[in-house]
Amino acid sequence: MSPRGRGREAGSRARATLWLCTTLAALAPGTALAQDGGRGKPSVPLHRLEGHGHIHLDGFVDDPAWGDIDPVPLVMYSPTYGGALTEETRIRIAYDERYLYVAGQLFDSDLGGIRANSFVRDGFSGDDQFSVVIDSYNDHETAVAFVVNPNGARSDRAVWGDAEWTAGTRPFNSDWNAHWDAAVQRTSDGWSAEMQIPFSTLGFQNTGGEVTMGLSVYRSISRKNERHVYPDISPEYGFFGFGKPSLAQRVTLRDVNRANPIYVTPYVLGGMTQIPTLREPSDVQAYWETRDDPTGEPGLDFKYSPSSNLSIDVTANTDFAQVEADDQQINLTRFPLFFPEKRQFFQERSATFDFATGGITDRVFFSRRIGLDQGELVRIYGGARVVGRAGGLDFGMLNMQTAPRAGRPGENMGVLRLKQQVFNQNSSVGGIVTTRIDAYGKANVAYGADSEIRVFGDDYLTLKWAQSFDDDIVERNALDAGTFFAQFERRRQEGFAYNAQYRRVGADYLPRLGFQLRNAFTLFGGSAGYSWFMGADSKLRAVTLSSETQHYYRNVDLTPESRVIAPQIMIGMKSGTFMTLTSRSSFESIRDPFRIAGLTIDPGEYWFHEADASLRLSRGGLVRGEIGGSAGSFYAGRRVSLRLSPALNVSRHVEIRPGYDINRFELPGRNFLTTHLARLNLDFSLDTHLSLSTLAQYNSTTDQVSVNARFRYHFREGVDLWVVYNEGYFVDRPNGGVDPRLPFSSGRALMVKYSHTFTF
Repeated sequence: MSPRGRGREAGSRARATLWLCTTLAALAPGTALAQDGGRGKPSVPLHRLEGHGHIHLDGFVDDPAWGDIDPVPLVMYSPTYGGALTEETRIRIAYDERYLYVAGQLFDSDLGGIRANSFVRDGFSGDDQFSVVIDSYNDHETAVAFVVNPNGARSDRAVWGDAEWTAGTRPFNSDWNAHWDAAVQRTSDGWSAEMQIPFSTLGFQNTGGEVTMGLSVYRSISRKNERHVYPDISPEYGFFGFGKPSLAQRVTLRDVNRANPIYVTPYVLGGMTQIPTLREPSDVQAYWETRDDPTGEPGLDFKYSPSSNLSIDVTANTDFAQVEADDQQINLTRFPLFFPEKRQFFQERSATFDFATGGITDRVFFSRRIGLDQGELVRIYGGARVVGRAGGLDFGMLNMQTAPRAGRPGENMGVLRLKQQVFNQNSSVGGIVTTRIDAYGKANVAYGADSEIRVFGDDYLTLKWAQSFDDDIVERNALDAGTFFAQFERRRQEGFAYNAQYRRVGADYLPRLGFQLRNAFTLFGGSAGYSWFMGADSKLRAVTLSSETQHYYRNVDLTPESRVIAPQIMIGMKSGTFMTLTSRSSFESIRDPFRIAGLTIDPGEYWFHEADASLRLSRGGLVRGEIGGSAGSFYAGRRVSLRLSPALNVSRHVEIRPGYDINRFELPGRNFLTTHLARLNLDFSLDTHLSLSTLAQYNSTTDQVSVNARFRYHFREGVDLWVVYNEGYFVDRPNGGVDPRLPFSSGRALMVKYSHTFTF
């Protein structure tokens, strides 16, 4: 069949799977769900500001309107749940027709002990914090969190999956940013803060003039590892239990007139890229020349919410020059590396598009496939995204167009995701469709259906199916072109927890808009553990004993390919220090040789064992960070590793975060091999407006040093000037009579970007 014919066939498949997802959502009974208080908490009305109840946002909680509002009742979440609060905290919440207001009077008997180390937006340097978490759609699964520290530095993050660290995935995204404001003040008896969050930032559902949301607030005293929370939430629900949307207090608001502003953000970008190029002919006196590639162009982002539960984003000539560089990794496996998404355009309600298929990395849609190819930028002409919620239905649509690159045609990439609540607030069914079609009509289409059911208590059943169709692959059958995942688990930190899973991935499964670590296997796996919370007199906060195992079998002959057995003990101190000890036994059946950091692993069957230990210092200490190491057998040889990632604040203006990973390998009959991965983060911030962040990295496997420096001047919300410099350096430049010798610089780029948001 011709590529054009295959493209038409793929289009038909996409329409069919679109119909399947729509039907699946329409058949679900979730729109009729009663939105109760969530886990037994009845809804309470919030205080509405009327008449002269105006809030002047200055950080002082002294407006007369605050005096009419009772503080919320707080409990100690950590270090001892239910213990006596060692410092007084008063938190008040109110709203008017346009804003939600949250105020905190955060008393402290030791003014010198208040941690205020950072001015950086979305940074955390062991600071004291004041925060509100809002489940604005009242879906008991997603939320947005707004945080401020004593310096007035703001952080905001999106939360999804009910803040569950399922399969090791982090359930929140700190790269998400929103329009809101906050002010802080130092006082003679502590510090105080006020937040003003526009309802135009919060999507919500309005029924008969009444809005129900989930809301929780907390104050953290970093040096004591002490956290005060409202409502009363037990730490048995996990690391981020205080921010779980399902446990938030349900609150009601009336006559909220959500403004529907239009945000138009034009940008201008200019800069220069210099790339060393080998001269022709090769016998010239200078082998390398530097070619200049100047750039200068405009772009535009457009955001509009026609209703409280719908958001539309449009982007033209999309640019991500200001995005921080990826942390480099050394690959110690035969599988590809995974890097997280950091680009802002893809952060807005990104959880709506999430369709994980097992493991930490695998998913049907991975937004880094758009505009990036093997780590290199691909120009994005533009695109649009629509996300929202209607009743119990979450929906998201995304379409982007990229430019041709390096002889490859431009591509159009699309995603449709639907997820409908069923049975209760923590259960859902849904579907997804992704399409990737190039200018010649060659297509890749993937679709999937999933369900997550809260069976009873803290026990959940998850089922997922996905299948792909690709013009370059002759799929043998649906089983070989698909993946299936089933998991039954108890999500709980205190007491007994477990996880049992089954997974199968076919050899022809290829979601080109997703991420798939390996193919052609069947997995049986699970884990079990028990956790104890210690009493008030103990220096220990919690102890967890657990064990995990995974067994991979080849689909073609059902022979074992990989096995992992890993018992573990985790000890949490009330100071915030955390220790982990792991014993790991691994089996690998290798049929084709591959290389790890310069070593060749020969075909064979290997059992190897190692012990791993890590110590994470309290995040409230003056010196923070983590130290860890491992030692044991590695395939037919041995490996010893050490990991260091400390953090130190020289002052509240300067933070230093070095990092160093070293691995030393020994294989029979071969020399020792040592790999080094070093990084140095230097963050300077004069205040919340001006900052300079520098990341320098060295990777011995590539013998290169890279530097990423980002200067930002934040004039005000939505108005920013960025100056970004990137350069790479060759460390190993052997000559030895062999020319041409590598140049010192592998390339450099200087970019200046100014963006200005206009609100209509």
